Amino acid sequence: MRRTLRYFGWPLLTGLLLALLLIERHPEWVGLSGAPTPAVFPLPALEGPVSYSRAVDRAAPAVANLYTTKVVSKPDHPLYQDPLFRHFFGESLPRQRRLESSLGSAVIMTHDGYLLTNNHVTSGADQIVVALKDGRETLARVIGSDPETDLAVLKIDLPNLPSIPLGRSDGIRIGDVTLAIGNPFGVGQTVTMGIISATGRNQLGLNTYEDFIQTDAAINPGNSGGALVDAHGNLIGINTAIFSKSGGSQGIGFAIPVKLALEVMQSITEHGQVIRGWLGIEVQALTPELAESFGLGARSGVIVAGVYRDGPAQRAGLQPGDLILRMDDQAIVDGRGAMNQVARARPGQQISIEILRNGKPLTLDAEVGLRPPVPSSTERP
Repeated sequence: MRRTLRYFGWPLLTGLLLALLLIERHPEWVGLSGAPTPAVFPLPALEGPVSYSRAVDRAAPAVANLYTTKVVSKPDHPLYQDPLFRHFFGESLPRQRRLESSLGSAVIMTHDGYLLTNNHVTSGADQIVVALKDGRETLARVIGSDPETDLAVLKIDLPNLPSIPLGRSDGIRIGDVTLAIGNPFGVGQTVTMGIISATGRNQLGLNTYEDFIQTDAAINPGNSGGALVDAHGNLIGINTAIFSKSGGSQGIGFAIPVKLALEVMQSITEHGQVIRGWLGIEVQALTPELAESFGLGARSGVIVAGVYRDGPAQRAGLQPGDLILRMDDQAIVDGRGAMNQVARARPGQQISIEILRNGKPLTLDAEVGLRPPVPSSTERP
Protein backbone atom coordinates (compact mmCIF):
# COMPACT_ATOMS: atom_id res chain seq x y z
CA MET A 1 0.00 0.00 0.00
CA ARG A 2 2.82 2.34 0.88
CA ARG A 3 4.53 1.54 -2.39
CA THR A 4 1.27 2.29 -4.29
CA LEU A 5 0.83 5.71 -2.62
CA ARG A 6 4.45 6.53 -3.32
CA TYR A 7 3.93 5.62 -6.94
CA PHE A 8 0.65 7.56 -7.47
CA GLY A 9 1.00 10.32 -4.80
CA TRP A 10 3.10 12.83 -6.70
CA PRO A 11 0.99 12.65 -9.91
CA LEU A 12 -2.22 13.16 -7.86
CA LEU A 13 -0.76 16.13 -5.96
CA THR A 14 0.54 17.65 -9.16
CA GLY A 15 -2.87 17.22 -10.86
CA LEU A 16 -4.67 18.82 -7.91
CA LEU A 17 -2.41 21.86 -7.90
CA LEU A 18 -2.79 22.19 -11.67
CA ALA A 19 -6.61 22.02 -11.33
CA LEU A 20 -6.59 24.78 -8.68
CA LEU A 21 -4.38 26.93 -10.90
CA LEU A 22 -6.74 26.47 -13.87
CA ILE A 23 -9.81 27.27 -11.72
CA GLU A 24 -8.13 30.46 -10.51
CA ARG A 25 -7.19 31.53 -14.06
CA HIS A 26 -10.43 30.40 -15.77
CA PRO A 27 -13.25 30.14 -13.19
CA GLU A 28 -15.90 30.30 -15.93
CA TRP A 29 -14.83 26.76 -17.03
CA VAL A 30 -16.44 25.40 -13.88
CA GLY A 31 -19.39 27.87 -13.76
CA LEU A 32 -17.93 30.36 -11.30
CA SER A 33 -17.99 34.16 -11.70
CA GLY A 34 -14.74 35.90 -12.51
CA ALA A 35 -15.18 38.61 -9.84
CA PRO A 36 -14.83 37.70 -6.20
CA THR A 37 -18.20 37.51 -4.43
CA PRO A 38 -18.30 39.68 -1.31
CA ALA A 39 -19.83 38.31 1.83
CA VAL A 40 -23.46 39.45 2.25
CA PHE A 41 -24.54 40.43 5.74
CA PRO A 42 -28.24 41.16 6.34
CA LEU A 43 -28.90 44.78 7.33
CA PRO A 44 -30.80 45.36 10.55
CA ALA A 45 -34.45 46.29 9.97
CA LEU A 46 -35.11 50.03 10.18
CA GLU A 47 -37.15 50.75 13.26
CA GLY A 48 -39.63 53.61 13.53
CA PRO A 49 -42.67 54.53 15.59
CA VAL A 50 -45.63 52.31 14.95
CA SER A 51 -47.92 54.49 17.02
CA TYR A 52 -48.24 58.11 18.13
CA SER A 53 -50.70 57.26 20.87
CA ARG A 54 -48.39 58.56 23.61
CA ALA A 55 -48.14 61.93 21.86
CA VAL A 56 -51.91 62.06 21.50
CA ASP A 57 -52.40 61.07 25.14
CA ARG A 58 -50.21 64.04 26.17
CA ALA A 59 -51.83 66.64 23.93
CA ALA A 60 -55.44 65.65 23.24
CA PRO A 61 -56.92 66.32 26.72
CA ALA A 62 -55.93 69.99 26.36
CA VAL A 63 -57.63 70.44 22.96
CA ALA A 64 -61.26 71.56 23.27
CA ASN A 65 -64.15 71.84 20.85
CA LEU A 66 -65.77 75.24 20.38
CA TYR A 67 -69.38 75.93 19.49
CA THR A 68 -70.18 79.58 18.88
CA THR A 69 -73.56 81.18 18.28
CA LYS A 70 -74.63 84.67 17.26
CA VAL A 71 -77.90 86.34 16.36
CA VAL A 72 -78.02 87.86 12.89
CA SER A 73 -80.74 89.86 11.18
CA LYS A 74 -82.20 88.42 8.02
CA PRO A 75 -82.86 90.76 5.08
CA ASP A 76 -86.31 92.30 5.21
CA HIS A 77 -88.93 91.05 2.82
CA PRO A 78 -89.09 93.34 -0.25
CA LEU A 79 -92.72 94.10 0.58
CA TYR A 80 -91.60 95.83 3.79
CA GLN A 81 -89.72 98.40 1.68
CA ASP A 82 -92.82 99.42 -0.26
CA PRO A 83 -93.73 103.04 0.65
CA LEU A 84 -97.48 102.33 0.56
CA PHE A 85 -97.02 99.36 2.90
CA ARG A 86 -94.98 101.50 5.29
CA HIS A 87 -97.63 104.24 5.13
CA PHE A 88 -100.17 101.92 6.73
CA PHE A 89 -97.90 99.96 9.09
CA GLY A 90 -95.33 102.63 9.94
CA GLU A 91 -91.88 101.68 11.26
CA SER A 92 -93.16 99.04 13.68
CA LEU A 93 -92.64 96.24 11.18
CA PRO A 94 -91.39 92.87 12.44
CA ARG A 95 -87.69 92.22 12.08
CA GLN A 96 -86.55 88.73 11.17
CA ARG A 97 -83.69 87.38 13.23
CA ARG A 98 -82.04 83.98 13.25
CA LEU A 99 -79.43 82.11 15.23
CA GLU A 100 -76.20 81.31 13.42
CA SER A 101 -73.75 78.75 14.78
CA SER A 102 -70.21 77.75 13.82
CA LEU A 103 -67.61 75.24 14.88
CA GLY A 104 -63.97 75.48 15.86
CA SER A 105 -61.31 74.28 18.26
CA ALA A 106 -59.17 75.74 21.03
CA VAL A 107 -56.07 74.81 23.04
CA ILE A 108 -55.95 74.99 26.84
CA MET A 109 -52.67 76.74 27.55
CA THR A 110 -52.73 77.04 31.35
CA HIS A 111 -54.21 75.10 34.26
CA ASP A 112 -56.18 78.18 35.33
CA GLY A 113 -58.22 78.19 32.14
CA TYR A 114 -56.63 80.40 29.46
CA LEU A 115 -57.24 79.13 25.94
CA LEU A 116 -55.89 80.08 22.54
CA THR A 117 -57.98 79.91 19.38
CA ASN A 118 -58.42 81.80 16.11
CA ASN A 119 -59.99 85.24 16.05
CA HIS A 120 -62.14 84.31 13.07
CA VAL A 121 -63.69 81.48 15.12
CA THR A 122 -64.93 83.74 17.94
CA SER A 123 -65.33 87.11 16.21
CA GLY A 124 -68.85 88.47 16.63
CA ALA A 125 -70.01 85.49 18.69
CA ASP A 126 -72.70 86.10 21.34
CA GLN A 127 -72.00 82.82 23.09
CA ILE A 128 -68.99 80.48 23.10
CA VAL A 129 -69.40 76.94 24.43
CA VAL A 130 -66.24 75.01 25.26
CA ALA A 131 -66.51 71.21 25.27
CA LEU A 132 -63.60 69.37 26.88
CA LYS A 133 -62.40 65.90 25.97
CA ASP A 134 -63.45 64.60 29.40
CA GLY A 135 -67.08 65.50 28.67
CA ARG A 136 -67.35 68.76 30.61
CA GLU A 137 -68.87 71.84 28.97
CA THR A 138 -68.81 75.47 29.99
CA LEU A 139 -69.15 78.99 28.61
CA ALA A 140 -66.04 80.99 27.73
CA ARG A 141 -65.44 84.71 27.72
CA VAL A 142 -63.12 86.54 25.35
CA ILE A 143 -60.18 88.16 27.13
CA GLY A 144 -58.88 89.78 23.95
CA SER A 145 -58.21 89.21 20.29
CA ASP A 146 -55.67 90.15 17.65
CA PRO A 147 -57.11 90.20 14.12
CA GLU A 148 -53.67 90.91 12.65
CA THR A 149 -52.42 87.45 13.65
CA ASP A 150 -55.91 85.89 13.78
CA LEU A 151 -55.56 84.87 17.43
CA ALA A 152 -57.93 85.19 20.36
CA VAL A 153 -57.53 84.44 24.08
CA LEU A 154 -60.45 82.87 25.97
CA LYS A 155 -60.99 82.15 29.68
CA ILE A 156 -62.98 79.38 31.29
CA ASP A 157 -63.50 78.62 34.97
CA LEU A 158 -63.32 74.90 35.70
CA PRO A 159 -61.25 72.93 38.21
CA ASN A 160 -58.54 70.41 37.34
CA LEU A 161 -57.96 71.62 33.83
CA PRO A 162 -55.25 69.99 31.70
CA SER A 163 -52.75 72.15 29.81
CA ILE A 164 -50.86 71.27 26.69
CA PRO A 165 -47.07 70.72 26.86
CA LEU A 166 -45.23 73.37 24.87
CA GLY A 167 -42.69 72.78 22.15
CA ARG A 168 -40.32 75.12 20.31
CA SER A 169 -41.54 76.26 16.92
CA ASP A 170 -38.15 77.82 16.13
CA GLY A 171 -36.48 74.41 16.37
CA ILE A 172 -38.67 72.51 13.91
CA ARG A 173 -37.39 71.20 10.59
CA ILE A 174 -39.00 70.40 7.28
CA GLY A 175 -39.85 66.71 7.31
CA ASP A 176 -40.65 66.51 11.05
CA VAL A 177 -43.79 64.53 11.84
CA THR A 178 -46.79 66.61 12.91
CA LEU A 179 -50.21 65.77 14.34
CA ALA A 180 -53.23 68.05 13.92
CA ILE A 181 -55.85 67.77 16.66
CA GLY A 182 -59.23 69.47 16.36
CA ASN A 183 -62.94 69.17 15.67
CA PRO A 184 -63.35 68.97 11.88
CA PHE A 185 -66.93 69.35 10.62
CA GLY A 186 -68.17 68.92 14.20
CA VAL A 187 -67.66 65.14 14.19
CA GLY A 188 -65.69 65.29 17.45
CA GLN A 189 -62.04 65.37 18.36
CA THR A 190 -59.96 64.00 15.50
CA VAL A 191 -56.22 63.43 15.02
CA THR A 192 -54.52 63.54 11.61
CA MET A 193 -50.86 63.03 10.79
CA GLY A 194 -48.45 64.58 8.31
CA ILE A 195 -45.10 66.34 8.16
CA ILE A 196 -43.89 69.92 8.22
CA SER A 197 -43.93 70.91 4.56
CA ALA A 198 -42.42 74.40 4.94
CA THR A 199 -41.73 77.09 7.52
CA GLY A 200 -41.89 80.88 7.44
CA ARG A 201 -44.71 81.03 4.88
CA ASN A 202 -45.90 84.60 4.34
CA GLN A 203 -47.47 86.88 1.75
CA LEU A 204 -50.50 84.60 1.61
CA GLY A 205 -52.96 87.43 2.23
CA LEU A 206 -54.45 85.74 5.30
CA ASN A 207 -53.11 87.93 8.12
CA THR A 208 -51.19 91.16 8.48
CA TYR A 209 -48.39 89.36 10.32
CA GLU A 210 -47.67 86.00 8.72
CA ASP A 211 -45.05 83.43 9.66
CA PHE A 212 -46.91 80.20 9.03
CA ILE A 213 -45.90 76.59 9.48
CA GLN A 214 -47.12 74.65 6.46
CA THR A 215 -48.17 71.04 6.97
CA ASP A 216 -49.84 68.29 4.98
CA ALA A 217 -51.64 66.91 8.02
CA ALA A 218 -55.33 67.01 7.07
CA ILE A 219 -56.90 70.26 8.32
CA ASN A 220 -60.58 70.85 7.61
CA PRO A 221 -63.26 73.37 8.62
CA GLY A 222 -63.63 73.07 12.39
CA ASN A 223 -59.90 72.46 12.92
CA SER A 224 -59.31 76.22 13.19
CA GLY A 225 -57.86 77.06 16.58
CA GLY A 226 -56.79 73.47 17.23
CA ALA A 227 -53.34 72.16 18.04
CA LEU A 228 -50.48 71.24 15.75
CA VAL A 229 -48.14 69.08 17.83
CA ASP A 230 -44.88 67.25 17.22
CA ALA A 231 -44.33 63.49 17.44
CA HIS A 232 -43.93 63.79 21.23
CA GLY A 233 -47.18 65.68 21.78
CA ASN A 234 -45.64 69.14 22.30
CA LEU A 235 -47.52 72.13 20.89
CA ILE A 236 -45.74 73.79 17.97
CA GLY A 237 -48.58 75.70 16.32
CA ILE A 238 -52.22 76.80 16.26
CA ASN A 239 -54.02 75.54 13.15
CA THR A 240 -55.57 78.47 11.35
CA ALA A 241 -56.16 78.05 7.61
CA ILE A 242 -56.18 75.73 4.64
CA PHE A 243 -55.45 76.26 0.97
CA SER A 244 -58.30 74.58 -0.85
CA LYS A 245 -60.40 74.98 -3.97
CA SER A 246 -63.04 72.56 -2.75
CA GLY A 247 -63.31 73.60 0.90
CA GLY A 248 -61.76 70.32 2.07
CA SER A 249 -58.22 69.34 2.87
CA GLN A 250 -55.80 69.51 -0.07
CA GLY A 251 -52.69 68.70 1.94
CA ILE A 252 -51.78 72.38 2.37
CA GLY A 253 -52.59 73.64 5.85
CA PHE A 254 -51.16 76.53 7.84
CA ALA A 255 -50.51 76.97 11.55
CA ILE A 256 -49.37 79.95 13.59
CA PRO A 257 -46.06 79.11 15.36
CA VAL A 258 -46.41 78.65 19.10
CA LYS A 259 -43.68 81.24 19.73
CA LEU A 260 -45.75 83.96 18.06
CA ALA A 261 -48.95 82.68 19.68
CA LEU A 262 -47.42 82.88 23.16
CA GLU A 263 -46.19 86.43 22.57
CA VAL A 264 -49.69 87.50 21.52
CA MET A 265 -51.28 85.70 24.46
CA GLN A 266 -48.92 87.27 26.98
CA SER A 267 -49.53 90.76 25.60
CA ILE A 268 -53.31 90.31 25.64
CA THR A 269 -53.42 88.94 29.19
CA GLU A 270 -51.13 91.69 30.49
CA HIS A 271 -52.35 94.70 28.52
CA GLY A 272 -55.70 93.68 27.04
CA GLN A 273 -54.28 94.10 23.55
CA VAL A 274 -51.16 93.38 21.54
CA ILE A 275 -48.60 96.18 21.87
CA ARG A 276 -46.79 96.76 18.57
CA GLY A 277 -44.54 99.48 17.31
CA TRP A 278 -45.68 101.70 14.43
CA LEU A 279 -44.04 104.26 12.15
CA GLY A 280 -47.01 105.24 10.03
CA ILE A 281 -45.68 104.55 6.54
CA GLU A 282 -46.72 102.60 3.50
CA VAL A 283 -43.90 100.93 1.61
CA GLN A 284 -43.35 99.41 -1.80
CA ALA A 285 -40.94 96.64 -2.70
CA LEU A 286 -37.79 97.66 -4.55
CA THR A 287 -37.97 95.57 -7.70
CA PRO A 288 -34.96 95.14 -10.01
CA GLU A 289 -36.71 97.42 -12.53
CA LEU A 290 -37.20 100.18 -9.96
CA ALA A 291 -33.64 99.78 -8.71
CA GLU A 292 -32.36 100.18 -12.26
CA SER A 293 -34.55 103.24 -12.89
CA PHE A 294 -33.18 104.87 -9.71
CA GLY A 295 -29.64 103.87 -10.61
CA LEU A 296 -29.31 101.84 -7.42
CA GLY A 297 -27.70 98.74 -8.87
CA ALA A 298 -28.12 95.67 -6.68
CA ARG A 299 -29.15 97.51 -3.51
CA SER A 300 -31.92 96.09 -1.34
CA GLY A 301 -34.52 98.09 0.54
CA VAL A 302 -38.09 99.39 0.40
CA ILE A 303 -39.51 102.58 -1.07
CA VAL A 304 -41.71 104.83 1.06
CA ALA A 305 -44.98 105.05 -0.89
CA GLY A 306 -46.93 107.08 1.69
CA VAL A 307 -46.58 108.74 5.09
CA TYR A 308 -49.41 109.05 7.62
CA ARG A 309 -50.10 112.63 8.68
CA ASP A 310 -48.71 113.43 12.14
CA GLY A 311 -47.34 109.87 12.42
CA PRO A 312 -43.91 109.00 13.82
CA ALA A 313 -42.36 108.79 10.36
CA GLN A 314 -43.57 112.23 9.31
CA ARG A 315 -42.33 113.77 12.56
CA ALA A 316 -38.94 112.15 11.90
CA GLY A 317 -38.77 113.73 8.43
CA LEU A 318 -39.43 110.68 6.27
CA GLN A 319 -40.90 111.52 2.85
CA PRO A 320 -42.57 109.59 0.02
CA GLY A 321 -39.94 108.39 -2.44
CA ASP A 322 -37.28 107.80 0.21
CA LEU A 323 -35.51 104.44 -0.05
CA ILE A 324 -35.14 102.76 3.36
CA LEU A 325 -31.91 100.75 3.46
CA ARG A 326 -31.44 99.88 7.14
CA MET A 327 -33.18 100.17 10.50
CA ASP A 328 -31.07 100.05 13.62
CA ASP A 329 -28.16 98.65 11.58
CA GLN A 330 -30.30 95.81 10.20
CA ALA A 331 -30.61 95.59 6.43
CA ILE A 332 -34.14 95.89 5.04
CA VAL A 333 -34.91 93.35 2.34
CA ASP A 334 -38.67 93.62 1.93
CA GLY A 335 -41.68 95.44 3.29
CA ARG A 336 -42.85 92.59 5.49
CA GLY A 337 -39.47 92.32 7.16
CA ALA A 338 -39.46 96.07 7.83
CA MET A 339 -42.97 95.94 9.27
CA ASN A 340 -42.10 93.05 11.57
CA GLN A 341 -38.97 94.80 12.76
CA VAL A 342 -40.90 97.95 13.65
CA ALA A 343 -43.69 95.91 15.26
CA ARG A 344 -41.19 94.26 17.63
CA ALA A 345 -39.99 97.66 18.84
CA ARG A 346 -41.63 99.10 21.95
CA PRO A 347 -43.61 102.34 21.63
CA GLY A 348 -41.39 105.24 22.66
CA GLN A 349 -38.21 103.48 21.52
CA GLN A 350 -35.82 105.46 19.31
CA ILE A 351 -34.67 103.79 16.09
CA SER A 352 -32.28 105.03 13.42
CA ILE A 353 -33.37 104.82 9.78
CA GLU A 354 -30.80 104.92 6.99
CA ILE A 355 -32.29 106.14 3.71
CA LEU A 356 -31.39 107.34 0.26
CA ARG A 357 -33.06 110.57 -0.87
CA ASN A 358 -32.34 111.77 -4.38
CA GLY A 359 -29.29 109.51 -4.39
CA LYS A 360 -27.86 110.99 -1.16
CA PRO A 361 -27.57 108.95 2.06
CA LEU A 362 -29.31 110.29 5.16
CA THR A 363 -29.86 108.98 8.67
CA LEU A 364 -33.06 109.88 10.52
CA ASP A 365 -34.04 109.20 14.12
CA ALA A 366 -37.67 108.23 14.75
CA GLU A 367 -39.62 107.56 17.92
CA VAL A 368 -41.74 104.43 17.49
CA GLY A 369 -45.44 104.94 18.13
CA LEU A 370 -48.22 102.55 19.18
CA ARG A 371 -49.84 100.75 16.27
CA PRO A 372 -53.56 101.64 16.11
CA PRO A 373 -55.95 98.71 16.58
CA VAL A 374 -57.37 97.14 13.44
CA PRO A 375 -61.13 96.50 13.34
CA SER A 376 -61.99 92.82 13.55
CA SER A 377 -63.64 91.20 10.57
CA THR A 378 -66.08 88.31 10.78
CA GLU A 379 -65.24 87.08 7.30
CA ARG A 380 -62.57 84.53 6.61
CA PRO A 381 -61.27 83.06 3.37
